[in-house]
Amino acid sequence: MEKKEKVLGQIKVERETFQKEEKTYFSYFIKGKIRGKDVRILVTPPDKGGFAVLDIVFGNEMQADLVTNPYEIKDETTGNVIKGNSYAVRSVDENGEIYECTIKPFRNSDKMLLNMLMR
Repeated sequence: MEKKEKVLGQIKVERETFQKEEKTYFSYFIKGKIRGKDVRILVTPPDKGGFAVLDIVFGNEMQADLVTNPYEIKDETTGNVIKGNSYAVRSVDENGEIYECTIKPFRNSDKMLLNMLMR
């Protein structure tokens, strides 16, 4: 299977800090405009350990590139083909070293908004 990864340079994943129980955390999101309306799409790593990976990917920056990986899965019993995208956030340091972490939309509504934004 050929890998057709796409770096969406115009779409950035951003982060900002928030306070909870006297600790500082980051939230991760994508901002965009859909039909003239500003949207904010929340994204998250696949598990809690992914937040440490995201800290490494972002380094001292507050934004990084969104990367999409299209996929197709064929259901052998029905023959139906399911198509979609998996997502990652990527940065490259001054030495050309690539850092990447898989992410996913936080809620179903975030998934719908991200699909609209990418059209």
